[in-house]
Amino acid sequence: EQLNGTSREMSSLADETSQKSTAVAAASEQATANVQTAAAAAEELSSSIAEINRQVSQSSTVALKAVEKAKNTNATVKSLADAAQKVGEVVNLINSIASQTNLLALNATIEAARAGDAGKGFAVVASEVKALANQTAKATEEISSQIAAIQGETETAVRAIEDIGTTIEEISQISTTIASAVEEQGAATGEIARNVQQAATGTKEVSANIAGVSQASGAVGKSAGEVMSAAGSMAKQTNTLKAEVERFLADMRAA
Repeated sequence: EQLNGTSREMSSLADETSQKSTAVAAASEQATANVQTAAAAAEELSSSIAEINRQVSQSSTVALKAVEKAKNTNATVKSLADAAQKVGEVVNLINSIASQTNLLALNATIEAARAGDAGKGFAVVASEVKALANQTAKATEEISSQIAAIQGETETAVRAIEDIGTTIEEISQISTTIASAVEEQGAATGEIARNVQQAATGTKEVSANIAGVSQASGAVGKSAGEVMSAAGSMAKQTNTLKAEVERFLADMRAA
């Protein structure tokens, strides 16, 4: 009877263990699926970060090229400003020559007037020279005005280009900072993906171990059933033997 009770207890425990193992195995499989999904998402995120990093690096390269072009353009505009200044100096020289020519024409007119009729022809030439000097002076004044305007616009362009260069450099620095941050994020995401993959491997191993436990529990349950069957047979044989002994003793007492 005690053996039967022990066998029934073993069978009950084996069934309970098998049920729990099945439940844990199902939960472990679900966890494995979740971890694999997370790993796939982490890998996709890592790929996206790598693409962002590539685009930021490309933007940084373009910004650096733009900075270089802005510097070259700035140098060209400054050269233009220097050339305009030199032209202005030449115009000033021409204006000075025109003033001196005008003064000489005035002196020639005075001398022609003193000469009387003999100086009339010379006076006409002096008048033409004076008129030409006046036209030259007027033209140089207009040229000077245009050059001054060019110099003003050139200075404005230089300042604008310098501002653009400064802005592009700031953008380049920001792009570099973003690229660094994205690179760090990519490394962190890669580490997460590796850890998740390791966790997935661990849950697979747990699932395999639990499957083994469930199988072992089933074997224990089967063995417990066999023990119960054997115990039943032994109890039956014991009862039969007991009846035979009692019958034998009764026959002995009757004799």
